[in-house]
Amino acid sequence: MSTSAVNTLSVTVIGLGPMGQAMAGAYLDAGYRVTVWNRTARRADDLVARGAVRAATVEEALTANEVVVLSLTDYAAMYAILEPAAAALEGRVLVNLSSDTPEGAREGAAWAERHGARHLTGGVMTPPSGIGSTEFDTYYSGPRDLFEECEATLKVITGTDYRGEDPGLAALYYQLQMDLFWNSLTAWLHTVALANAHSIGASEIRPYAVQTLGGMGRFIDFYTPRIESGQHGGDVERISMAVASMDHVVHTARDAGVDTALPAATLEAFRRAAAEGFEEDSLTRLIAVFGRGGTDAAAPAK
Repeated sequence: MSTSAVNTLSVTVIGLGPMGQAMAGAYLDAGYRVTVWNRTARRADDLVARGAVRAATVEEALTANEVVVLSLTDYAAMYAILEPAAAALEGRVLVNLSSDTPEGAREGAAWAERHGARHLTGGVMTPPSGIGSTEFDTYYSGPRDLFEECEATLKVITGTDYRGEDPGLAALYYQLQMDLFWNSLTAWLHTVALANAHSIGASEIRPYAVQTLGGMGRFIDFYTPRIESGQHGGDVERISMAVASMDHVVHTARDAGVDTALPAATLEAFRRAAAEGFEEDSLTRLIAVFGRGGTDAAAPAK
């Protein structure tokens, strides 16, 4: 397998959902020779009209270019699509921008290597509208030399944030942010539902929601050094306060006929921490509670 610098003037994109289409389009805009493949071939029509080459088969797509960008639902889709064409993987560079777990990414990288391909894991931190802009980053992990060889090509789609040699690291950093993103967005949607139940529209609650969420950065900045130094004193807020406050949220939602599952789950986590003896500690004690996976393990000494 060649270890020379990759050809940065051409690329194959496999998977033409909104993200894959945006990536292929960004490469076309940058003057790349782009080959595309998708199970539903008509999804390539607009790209072909702009100058992309539609591969008739996966084998053709793989052999057209050294760098192959995968924009698929998950790694299971990668196996389903590429396994029948595995003989064509020799010498390819798979830039796998599909979502999966860190362990799934490690297994995928090993699978690619067994078939003679080199693998970079990626986690894209933007919706399709941000593709082509360096305002957003994609996490990458895998062999550093391979990342450096491909970096110019990778920067066509977003900025790059290399996380390390372990193939699972980019997937881990991505999932960490998805944990924060989806839970935060869902909390806002629950807030809108509760507001709607009181005839308050999303636009009316918007500035207050933006103010509250915008202030989260200050809390994160404040708590991070305390967490890392093991300081969980309840001088700013306390778990006992959080229990009482979240209990009020649950009852407010119930009284309005709004589903309480989301705030009730949060309240249950607070109550678990209180039951372990952390009532007067900061909410940051939840890190230890969460880290035990919901077991009834004894609380650590304080």
